[in-house]
Amino acid sequence: MAVQTVATQSTTPSVDLGPASGLSCRECGTKFPLGPIFACAECFGPLEVAYDLPLGDPEALRKRIEAGPANIWRYAPLLPVPADVADKPNLNPGWTKLVKADNLARELGVEQGKLFVKDDSGNPTHSFKDRVVAQALEAARAFGFTTLSCSSTGNLAGAVGAAAARAGFRSCVFIPHDLEQGKVVMAAVYGGELVGIEGNYDDVNRFCSELIGDPLGEGWGFVNVNLRPYYGEGSKTLAYEICEQLGWELPDQLVIPIASGSQLTKIDKGLKELIALGLVADKPYKIFGAQAEGCSPVSAAFKAGHDVVRPQKPNTIAKSLAIGNPADGPYVLDIARRTGGAVEDVNDEQVVDAIKLLARTEGIFAETAGGVTVGVTKKLIEAGLIDPALTTVVLNTGDGLKTLDAVAETSQATATIKPSLEAFRSAGLAG
Repeated sequence: MAVQTVATQSTTPSVDLGPASGLSCRECGTKFPLGPIFACAECFGPLEVAYDLPLGDPEALRKRIEAGPANIWRYAPLLPVPADVADKPNLNPGWTKLVKADNLARELGVEQGKLFVKDDSGNPTHSFKDRVVAQALEAARAFGFTTLSCSSTGNLAGAVGAAAARAGFRSCVFIPHDLEQGKVVMAAVYGGELVGIEGNYDDVNRFCSELIGDPLGEGWGFVNVNLRPYYGEGSKTLAYEICEQLGWELPDQLVIPIASGSQLTKIDKGLKELIALGLVADKPYKIFGAQAEGCSPVSAAFKAGHDVVRPQKPNTIAKSLAIGNPADGPYVLDIARRTGGAVEDVNDEQVVDAIKLLARTEGIFAETAGGVTVGVTKKLIEAGLIDPALTTVVLNTGDGLKTLDAVAETSQATATIKPSLEAFRSAGLAG
């Protein structure tokens, strides 16, 4: 299906996507009907989903949510999905653990009971990408697509492959040719087509944009391109879950990894929606963005006081965050500044140290993106930018089993001994 480029003022949906009433340009506010479009025909700004949200009785809405399934569909009244979404074949991601990280807090000098890790490695394909793909899948169904596709730095490819297999779609996903082997295998195992592109993620994304406008792309739903407005809404469920798991309270501080920046912007959108609906009490909160030094265009812009994000060529072990030209970069800057947060980065050595720190203190094995967020959290606390007395939530967005190479060299057997007590004593392991 070719990208639609004709502007219209109609907001009457032609499909059933629940409370979604249309699309709205984030820049100029032009309205469009629901459809597989992602850029404004007036100013080329990004489109996002507009809603008729269930304003009224917050307590009734809260009870309705709490009575829902233990996955993202408990929030169906706030998402662009049909009311019967939970009855359709889907991976049903979400409702992952919010871990009270007191051991890590002690290491970082944070007050006990104030530090939490939102561990999204518990999703079906072990990353937060299952949330956004679940949303995009429902839009693909509504628009009659037959193939599910994406450009990916790894986790998204696996999530699309799994969701397509479950829902009976064909899948064809595109990745940079040099991804971590664990992510390549996970994306391929679901039986769809996996295509490596010579180049980095930005090269892959450009190719997918060309394919959408070609007859070869007829009937294809690219979850993070022509379905991007719907796809992005999946990240709001992280905000919803965090607040519900905190007893329907806003956290004071959040540390969120930045790849395209969409996750951070949508978490902020979700928090503002909860306030507007009366589900949480309004209070200030700070959002901090985390990048790897080897791909830190948003961090560099923030530190320089710029509003424009200058693209970079990625060179980091945190390949899931290696997007050198992040689409939502300027919006991340706005949110960090508006909330009183910041955007910071850490080098590869600090990423590895942070992965091992989180594993050693909380038993959570994060992938490199999680190492970035924990490493940046440590750096921000040391700089006095994160208040150790306030409630802080750090996001771990994926499973360390996908990025074993990052820690393999320094994570080996303590000793190899003969099967005898004497050998055990001689190795100094008797305690």
